[in-house]
Amino acid sequence: MNPLLVTATAERTGKTAITVALARIAADRGRSVGYMKPKGTRLQSVVGKTLDEDPMLARAVLGTDAEMHEMEPVVYSPTFIEGAIRGREDSTELRDRIREAYDGLADGTDRMFIEGGGNVHTGGVVGLTDPEVAELLDADVVLVAEYTEPGDIDDVIAAIEDVGDRLAGVVFNRVDDATYDAVEADVVPYLSTRDVPVLGILPVAPELTGVTVTELASELGADTPVEGNQDVLVQRFAVGAMGAEAALRHFRRSRDTAVITGGDRSDIATAAIEANSVRCLVLTGGHQPSGSVLGKAEESDTPVLSVPGDTLTTIDRAEAIISGGRTQDEETVAVVRDLLETHADVDALLGAGSED
Repeated sequence: MNPLLVTATAERTGKTAITVALARIAADRGRSVGYMKPKGTRLQSVVGKTLDEDPMLARAVLGTDAEMHEMEPVVYSPTFIEGAIRGREDSTELRDRIREAYDGLADGTDRMFIEGGGNVHTGGVVGLTDPEVAELLDADVVLVAEYTEPGDIDDVIAAIEDVGDRLAGVVFNRVDDATYDAVEADVVPYLSTRDVPVLGILPVAPELTGVTVTELASELGADTPVEGNQDVLVQRFAVGAMGAEAALRHFRRSRDTAVITGGDRSDIATAAIEANSVRCLVLTGGHQPSGSVLGKAEESDTPVLSVPGDTLTTIDRAEAIISGGRTQDEETVAVVRDLLETHADVDALLGAGSED
């Protein structure tokens, strides 16, 4: 049976949880399974010294004792990419490394589950995009995509064409109520005219939306002049760009919000802290917050994050982080497993009934 590679149209589409959940389902059906992520992309260090979190999660959920360097043979860090651009990485050697790691992990298993990079094109600088890895490992491919507006179908079609004949099908993930009917009634029939099966439409799971302050701080690379309650959940953000009085009224109407404003806007920061619905304050520009702001934040147990970037850049980054949902953990995998078993053709995804 061919290995299954799970790729995605974009980063933070839930690819990790879907890959690991499918492997867990196969294991619970009596199959011996293995997992690998040839290109480690979710790194906390730009030089790649911190291992990708996704193989760690897979190892915990699947109970494997595989070595991390086998599960993640290429650390696809910014430093690695810079080296590749300058000609310091050998594509043939990298392909051999991935193949050798795969052969070792696959030995004795019934099915291998391979997680792609950040998106379908990640790895192009060394000739190791997800479609190229699928060709190297003779893998079938499942494409994970999100759909919020009709224009998103362009990205889906482009990815389908890149994957080519190895595509097993598409899974739409985190589809909200407003667009679910459109995916069922319009997108699925349209893709069927192109001989592309849709193997699942997974709805938004409310329990997986938002991120903790700890996760937000980590993803933003923020300092935390006030720790506060790092475990609270942030589900949206607001921009502090108005007067203090208007800001306070606006913040009080929000829920589970992170307020992003310039570090020199003490009036906005104070209004955010006084609004009970604001879960944390993100100060931009690298400005040192005033003593009064820090004191009020400590009194109210409100976390204060400080980032060197400008407000606009921070807004874009925060929006991507919050919309991407929680960091993957075992609970996330369990929820996604339930969604797959309810809203997807799991037998088709696992290739049930096909011969090795």
